[in-house]
Amino acid sequence: MSVTLDNYILQHIDPESDYLKALYRDTHVKLLRPRMASGHLQGRMLAMFVRMIRPGQVLEIGTYSGYSALCLAEGLPEGGMLHTFEINDEQEDFTRPWLENSPYSEKIRFYIGDALEKVPQLGITFDLAFVDGDKRKYIAYYEMVLCHLNEGGYIIADNTLWDNHVLETPAANDKQTQGIQAFNAYVAQDERVEKVIIPVRDGLTLIRKKKTTGR
Repeated sequence: MSVTLDNYILQHIDPESDYLKALYRDTHVKLLRPRMASGHLQGRMLAMFVRMIRPGQVLEIGTYSGYSALCLAEGLPEGGMLHTFEINDEQEDFTRPWLENSPYSEKIRFYIGDALEKVPQLGITFDLAFVDGDKRKYIAYYEMVLCHLNEGGYIIADNTLWDNHVLETPAANDKQTQGIQAFNAYVAQDERVEKVIIPVRDGLTLIRKKKTTGR
C-alpha cells in the first residue's frame, strides 16, 4: 500500500483523540520499537470491533505503551472491563500513568506478568481477546485463550503477516517468524474456529470460537 493511499485512508476515518496522539508521540520519543504501538488506523479498527461485538470482558496480551488498550476500552459498553497484561516489568513506569490518567481508567485492569500463568488464575471467561505478545508463544496464548473464551467469542491476533516475512524461509535463529508461521498454520487447520486474515498494517487474524450446538 502506498504512502499516499495510507494518508488518504487516515484522512477519511475517525480521527485520533488528542490523548492518543500524545501517547503515540511519547511512545516514539521515549520507547524502543515504537512501531509496536497500534497507531491510528488499527486503533480505530479495534475500537470499532469492540463496539460491534459488545463484549463484557476483554483480554489483551501485550500492553506495550497502552495505545491498543485505550482503543479497546474506548469501545466497551457500560459495565465492560479490559484486562491487559504486559510481561515486561520495565514497561510499567511508562504505561501505567497513561492508562490511569485516561478517560477509560475505570474500565481497565493492568497486570504485570506472564498472561499464560496469570489469566487462568482470574476465573474470568472472556468475550474478546487481543493477542499481541511474544510471537514465539502465539500457539500457547491461543490455546490458553480458547479455554477461557465464551462460545461465539473472538480472538484478534496481531502481526500475523509479520512484515511479509511469513512468505520467506526464516533463519534457524529467527524464532519470531517461525512462531508466526507455526501459529498461522495451526489456526488454519483448527476446526474449532472460524478465521480470516486481514492485510492491515502487519496483519490481523480474526478468529471466532464456534458454538458447540451450531454456528
